[in-house]
Amino acid sequence: MAFGTDKYRYTVAENWDKTPDGWEWGWIPAVATDSQDRVFVYSRSENPLAVFDRDGNFLETWGSGVLPPKAAHGIYIDGEDNVYCIDNDNHCVFKFNRNGELTMTLGTPGTAAPADGDPFNSPTDLAIASTGELFISDGYGNARVHKYSPEGELLLSWGERGDGPGQFALSHCVRIDREDRVWICDRSNDRLQIFDTNGNYLTEWTDVPQPNTIFFDPNDDVVYVAGLDHEFLIYTLDGELITRWGGAESSEVPGEFLGGAHGLWMDSYGDLYMGEVMLGDNARMQKFIRE
Repeated sequence: MAFGTDKYRYTVAENWDKTPDGWEWGWIPAVATDSQDRVFVYSRSENPLAVFDRDGNFLETWGSGVLPPKAAHGIYIDGEDNVYCIDNDNHCVFKFNRNGELTMTLGTPGTAAPADGDPFNSPTDLAIASTGELFISDGYGNARVHKYSPEGELLLSWGERGDGPGQFALSHCVRIDREDRVWICDRSNDRLQIFDTNGNYLTEWTDVPQPNTIFFDPNDDVVYVAGLDHEFLIYTLDGELITRWGGAESSEVPGEFLGGAHGLWMDSYGDLYMGEVMLGDNARMQKFIRE
């Protein structure tokens, strides 16, 4: 079954993920691919970080003894194939090198900072600027964004609760475009806010339905948006809607969404990977092959 329009047309790869016998996914809040097109699926399950090849063949698991089974939220892979896992329930960020070795932890596992203040209180996601600086959305217990040096030193924080410029109802995801503009999914305010790397408000896109996660195509001036309301959207960088699929109704049809479209990443072939979250314990991992 095909989805999208024109050059942004995709075919769903049904039953893509070949999990070992007896596995249950649970929610799949995050997915990312590295330079080898290995697919890292970060789920709320007994195997929270699982690695597949691009054909869906299971390769290995990472993070044993580090990543708890029910705390996954965000993931980011940098240009050197370092993997950052954002642990929502334990209030921290784990950095693994390309071989799966833990090299840095930000925050104290199991310890939440006071709400609406310093990091972290239920952080949500991470992105890296061209300078190597880390930006972390701290969105459930806080309504903040934090900027760190590559070595893990806190440099800057901004944001407060509200619906005005620079305020957040829920800072749910952070991503950085090729101009080093910092984009925040302010999910509960149905908008994307855009800042410079010093936290200065630049502009916003309104009427973006419950954006969970965004991804910038490295070869095209478009942004992909996974939404909580069972929906996926593609916009130009000027904010023009190109195409969308899914909708308000939960659907078991492959390519549509049982729950919220949450995890989102693109591999080097232009194929999309999406993880779902939903009411109940289980969800789906879906791959969309660009035609």
